[in-house]
Amino acid sequence: MISVSALENQNKLLSINRLTTALQSGVAIVDGISFEIAAGETFALLGESGCGKSMSALSLIRLLPDGVANTGGRVALGAVDLLGLPEREMRRVRGGQLAMIFQEPGLSLNPVMTVGAQLAEVLRLHAPSPFSTDEAGRAPSPPPPLPQVGEGSSSIESRCVELLAQVGIPDAGRRVREYPFQMSGGMKQRVMIAMALAGQPDVLIADEPTTALDVTIQAQVLQLLRDTQARTGMAMLLITHDLGVVAEMAHRVGVMYAGQIVEQADRAALFSQPLHPYTQKLFAAVPDATRRNQPLSAIAGAVPPLGSIPQGCRFAPRCDQAWALCESESPAWTEVRAGQGVRCHLYAADAVRRAKGEVCREKTIAPHHPSPFALSPSLLEVTDLQVHFPIRKGILQRTVGQVKAVDGVSLAIAPARTLALVGESGCGKTTLGKALLQLIRPTAGSVQFAGQELIDTPHKHRAAMQMVFQDPYSSLNPKMRIAEILEEGMSALPSPSPPAPLPHVNEGSKHKGSAGRQGQIDLLLDQVGLARSSKWRYPHEFSGGQRQRIAIARALAVSPQLLICDEPTSALDVSVQAQILNLLKSLQQEFDLAYLFITHNIAVVEYLAHDVCVMYLGRIVERGTVADVLRAPKHPYTQALLSAVPRITGDRSELIQLAGELPSPANPPSGCHFAPRCPQVMPRCHIAYPPTTRLSHEHEVNCHLHTS
Repeated sequence: MISVSALENQNKLLSINRLTTALQSGVAIVDGISFEIAAGETFALLGESGCGKSMSALSLIRLLPDGVANTGGRVALGAVDLLGLPEREMRRVRGGQLAMIFQEPGLSLNPVMTVGAQLAEVLRLHAPSPFSTDEAGRAPSPPPPLPQVGEGSSSIESRCVELLAQVGIPDAGRRVREYPFQMSGGMKQRVMIAMALAGQPDVLIADEPTTALDVTIQAQVLQLLRDTQARTGMAMLLITHDLGVVAEMAHRVGVMYAGQIVEQADRAALFSQPLHPYTQKLFAAVPDATRRNQPLSAIAGAVPPLGSIPQGCRFAPRCDQAWALCESESPAWTEVRAGQGVRCHLYAADAVRRAKGEVCREKTIAPHHPSPFALSPSLLEVTDLQVHFPIRKGILQRTVGQVKAVDGVSLAIAPARTLALVGESGCGKTTLGKALLQLIRPTAGSVQFAGQELIDTPHKHRAAMQMVFQDPYSSLNPKMRIAEILEEGMSALPSPSPPAPLPHVNEGSKHKGSAGRQGQIDLLLDQVGLARSSKWRYPHEFSGGQRQRIAIARALAVSPQLLICDEPTSALDVSVQAQILNLLKSLQQEFDLAYLFITHNIAVVEYLAHDVCVMYLGRIVERGTVADVLRAPKHPYTQALLSAVPRITGDRSELIQLAGELPSPANPPSGCHFAPRCPQVMPRCHIAYPPTTRLSHEHEVNCHLHTS
C-alpha cells in the first residue's frame, strides 16, 4: 500500500483545470475535467470504454485525431501552459518531460524499424534533463543530440538493451535487433513501456499499460514504475480498468463517466466507501470466488454515445437510485469531505431529503455443480499433444532444431465445465488453443471431440468448436460491417445438430433468408450488450472493449458446443467484463456449453472456472479444481503466479521473485523446465523431468517436491 501523507505538501507538477475537448460540431468528448498530480504521485482514471479516458490523455499530450480539438481549459506542466505552446515547442516536451504509454502497441510502434532503433530515437531526441523552464515560462530547449547508432554510440545501444531487460523482455541483446511483428502482444506492450521511460519523463501517462501482460510480468512492470517514481519523483496518470492495479498503484483516483469526472478521492476513501452509484456498481462488477453462485452486478445499458448525452445527470438512465431531479437537472460538484468530491444529487444537502427509490437486490443463481471432468464423459479429450515448429537455416533450409511450443499436453473438458488455462506469455497457451481447432497442425498426439478424432479430419466440428481471439483488431475484417462479419459465419458453417440449440439460432430458424439472419444478428448484439443499430458500422468505429464483444458474438453465431476463449476479457473494463461473464455463465448453465478459458486474470478464474491447468514452457505443471489449485497450490511456479496477482484490497501476499527469464522453447532446460528459476530447486530437478504425482482424486502436479 502506498501512503499519500508524504505527498500532501508537494507542489503540483501537472494541473488540469476545466479541460474541454470537442468535435468540430461542438459535441464535447471531454467536458470540463479538473485534477492535479504532484511529483511522485499517481492519479488513476477509471471508467468504462467510451467514457473519454484515453481522449483525456491525448488532450494533455496534444495528439488529438483530425476533427477533434481542445476548446477550453488549461493544462499546466509546472509553469508551462501546454495548450498555449506552439507545436514546435510541444514536440520538445512530448516524449521527454511528458511521455505516454499507448494502449495499442501494435498501432503505435513503427513496423519498419527495429525496436532498438525506436528506443535509440527516443534517447537521441530526449536526453534526460531535470524539469525546468526559462524566465518566460517556456519549455527548455533540448540538449544537443546524442551520436547516432553506429557512430560511437555503444552507450545508447547498451542503454536500449538495459531498458528492454528492465521491462522483462528475455534475451534483450537479441530482441533489440528485432522488428515489432516478431514479438508477441505482451512483448510489444513492454517495448512501449521501455520507450516511454527512456526519456526519464517528469510526467508519465500510462493508458492501460499492463492490459496485455501476464501477472508475473505485470508485477515486474508495476514494480519498475514504482521504483522509477521513487527514484525520480515522476508523476503518473494511470488509465486502467483493473481495480487491483489501482489499489496497488494509485494515490488518488478519478472516476470518469460520459466525459465528466463524477467522483474523485484518495485511494483509501474510494475503496472503503465509494459514493457515486456508478462507482459502487463498478466495484460490484468485480468477479471473485465469493460471487460464483450469483450474477455479477453488470450495469444495464451503455455509455451514451456522442451527441446523445441526456438532459440532467448523464448516468440517470442506468442508475437504480435516480429520481425526477436527476433527469431534469445536471448535478453540481459536491465536496462531501476533505479530498473527496462527487457529482451526484444524492449528496446535495437539499436533494438528499427528496431522494427516493431503493437499490435493486441481485438475484441469486442456483448453484450449478456439474460433475468433475474425470467422472463424466469428456466432450474434448487431448492426449500427449505436441506442436513443434522447425528451425531452418542455410541455403537449403535444413532443419537444425525444433521450437517445442506445446510439448506433450493432456487435458479433458466435459460438457458444462470450464477449464481455465493459465501461465506466462510464451508458454504455449494460445498455440494449444489454435491446435485444438486445427488452425495449427499438431505434430503428434490425439484430439478427440465427442469421441471422434480431429487430427486427420481437420474440418469436422468446425461449427461446434469456436474461438474468441485475444486481439479484436487483428481478428475482425476492417472492410466488413458488423452485420456482414456475423452473417459470414452463419453462411459458411451450418449449425451443428443441437443437443440444445441456442435461443438466437432457434429464433432465426423460424425465418428464412436475409431477414431471418438479421433477426439473429440483432439478438446476438443484444446478448453482448451492443445496440442493434451498430451492426451497420465498421470495426474501427468501436472502442477496444466493444470490438471484443463483437468477436464474442461472432463465435456464438454458429451455436458452438465448445468455446475456446483466448483472453476474451483482457480488453474490457469491469462493467462490460461482468456482462460477458454473466452471459458465458448463463449460456453454460442452460445449454451445457464447455469453455477452455485462456486468461491471466485469476479473479475471472475464481468466478467462472471449475478446473485449472497451469502451463509452463509447453507443458502442464499442475492441474485440479479451482479450490485445489488456487487455495492450496503445490507447484512453485503456481505459487509464484498467485503471489503476483494484484488484489482489490491492495494487499497481496509476499511476491515470489523468479530468477531469470522464461527459457526459449527452442532450447528448454534439461530436467524440470522450471528448475533454472525455481526458488526450491534440488539437484535432481536438473536431471529428470518430474513425473505426474496425484495428490488427490482431482489434483495433480509435476514436481520433484511431491515425489517419493
